[in-house]
Amino acid sequence: MLHHIFPTKKTDPELAPFRSGLVFGFFNALTWQVGLGTPLVLFAQQLGATPLQVGLATSFVLLLTPIQVLSTALLPRYGFKKVMLGGWGTRSIFLVVPIVLAALAPWWGVRGWMAHTLVWSVFFFCLCRSVGAASFNPWIYAIVPVTARGRYFANDQFVASIGSVVTLLTCAGLFALLPVYHALLIQYAIALMGSTLSFFALKKLPDGPKPTAIGVAEVLRDTPRHIFSPGLFRRYLWIVVWYSVISTPIPAFIAYYLKSVPGFSMGEIIGFEVVRYLGVFLAAGTIRHRIDRAGAKPFLMMSLGLYLAVSVFWWAFLRGGFGGVPGVIIAYLFLGMGVSGWTIANLGYLPKIVPEGERPLMVSIHGAVTSCLGGCAPIVWGWFLKDGTGAGAAGAIDVSVFGCFFVVVAVSAVALLALVGKLPENTEEKVEPLTIGSAVMRPFRAMSYLVNLVLPPTRAEENETTDRDAGGERR
Repeated sequence: MLHHIFPTKKTDPELAPFRSGLVFGFFNALTWQVGLGTPLVLFAQQLGATPLQVGLATSFVLLLTPIQVLSTALLPRYGFKKVMLGGWGTRSIFLVVPIVLAALAPWWGVRGWMAHTLVWSVFFFCLCRSVGAASFNPWIYAIVPVTARGRYFANDQFVASIGSVVTLLTCAGLFALLPVYHALLIQYAIALMGSTLSFFALKKLPDGPKPTAIGVAEVLRDTPRHIFSPGLFRRYLWIVVWYSVISTPIPAFIAYYLKSVPGFSMGEIIGFEVVRYLGVFLAAGTIRHRIDRAGAKPFLMMSLGLYLAVSVFWWAFLRGGFGGVPGVIIAYLFLGMGVSGWTIANLGYLPKIVPEGERPLMVSIHGAVTSCLGGCAPIVWGWFLKDGTGAGAAGAIDVSVFGCFFVVVAVSAVALLALVGKLPENTEEKVEPLTIGSAVMRPFRAMSYLVNLVLPPTRAEENETTDRDAGGERR
């Protein structure tokens, strides 16, 4: 089984030279699931972080997308490998900070500066990650032959899924068996180990030829035109921005609320996260076999319908515990199905409305705008969700404002259903969907991976890559 997931020269000679890229995907999942996922939210709440601080910590990965854009300029000079290794190697340093905080908190007690320190560590982690993220997707496209890319990304999705779910189950077990800070210390040690091992896996990948980046002048000249000129691209861009604004804050603030108000244990909340990923897998497995025939629009609308149901449930739950634990489980399942459906459908619809010759820039604009504006939403809502009762309780949330948030989500979902229903789509037109490794596992960050201002290789260059691999040469 492992030989098929991590190919060898015997099982898949074409993909074998890039086996370490799949190893990277597995160990990297251990890192982002802890360092940027629900364990981060629960740790911040435990340290007394406000909703605003939690909103900041969960938004940095999206707000720093402009750094990813600027880092593309480094690729023609330093190449894919050096830029990626520089970003990924440096980010590991900042995983040490949460480990120290988890070690100190039981002895010193929670101090006011600890939550601030955790948030700043996430900022610098995401800053370094953004530099490296500018490189990875175009690097894979540059070195993996066209004929093997489909298998590579399928395997990458699979190993990242395994790593992610195993990490969540481990976190749930640690919270159930150990005191909170001991569990968090081990979790962040696992994240640091994953980051270190993923770095060494990257070092084994062959580098690609130094790319040609789209000029900054061209980006500055054409970006306003694409964003504001009337047309289908602009209309769809702002639909996706609206969706990102209402969807991005939900997972983090639900976890924060469940811990601070009803008092669910950390292990239970991580268990709900596992259910959310089951929803992701269920929707992904269902949609992939049907989207070519039915088109993307039905699944965009299905996703919005699920968000409408989720928002109505949480509004009712906040008022009186409607549905109890079974309702929370179903809501998490629907949330996973909704975000997975939107991500896959968006990656299928966007190429249909973007001219082939302008695709790199227009897709990057789409990714950058939706990431940055979607990343602002948790910060804005975090500001309003701060407990205004005057009780001064650490880690508290204003439940009445949180209920208003879900009313906004529900109304927005209804409006977006009407707008998406009016989008044109030719289901007879077959366009290759955009491919992002493990996008379904990281749907809220998937748009940032669309930012790629590297010109794609020409057909002749792709054929040359394939021929070299067939001849057994390493780049």
